[in-house]
Amino acid sequence: MEHIIYVVDDDDAVRRAIVSLLRADGHEVADFNCAQAFLAHPFCDVPGCLILDMNMPVADGFDVMDGLRRLGRALPVIFLTGYGTIPLTVKAMKTGALEFLTKPVNPLQLLQTVADGLRQARDNFMHLREHQDLAQRYQSLTPREREVLELAIGGLLNKQIATALGVSEITAKVHKRRVMEKMQARSLADLVRSAARLNIEKSQSR
Repeated sequence: MEHIIYVVDDDDAVRRAIVSLLRADGHEVADFNCAQAFLAHPFCDVPGCLILDMNMPVADGFDVMDGLRRLGRALPVIFLTGYGTIPLTVKAMKTGALEFLTKPVNPLQLLQTVADGLRQARDNFMHLREHQDLAQRYQSLTPREREVLELAIGGLLNKQIATALGVSEITAKVHKRRVMEKMQARSLADLVRSAARLNIEKSQSR
């Protein structure tokens, strides 16, 4: 499975029509008739986007977005509503929705919006995977190697790192080389960029 599109709508006829349209266009689809079932299901570890009915009993579209944030799930959201207002549209966009469409939705417009959502989802997924890989590399460092990393990105030379840690310059060089290898950094600039992505602060002393 390359990607998945989630459809959440309590109107069975509308939901089935959207699912049929998406599957005919070659998409993998999972549909739900309520917010609770959607938020409770096991999410697929592939890029995905969400087509979400704004007005549902018990929990509305904004409640679903709040639920996704609590779960740590970042999905491009396409809101659908039977009646849209300017204030509602503005609120939806401010919460991070990709698009706000009114029912009956134009099939071509929906498919184009889904294509846009999947492009965004793939970018998000790639960046998340890269960040996870980077975090795993950092976790592989020993406590001493993490100290060396913080000193190195702070601009200290090997001799200065050795002094800060109370070790020989040769030992400092060995630690730094291991840091570079484990972090897969080809240069100090690479190491600095990786540390910035992980929000690691530089250090100039112990």
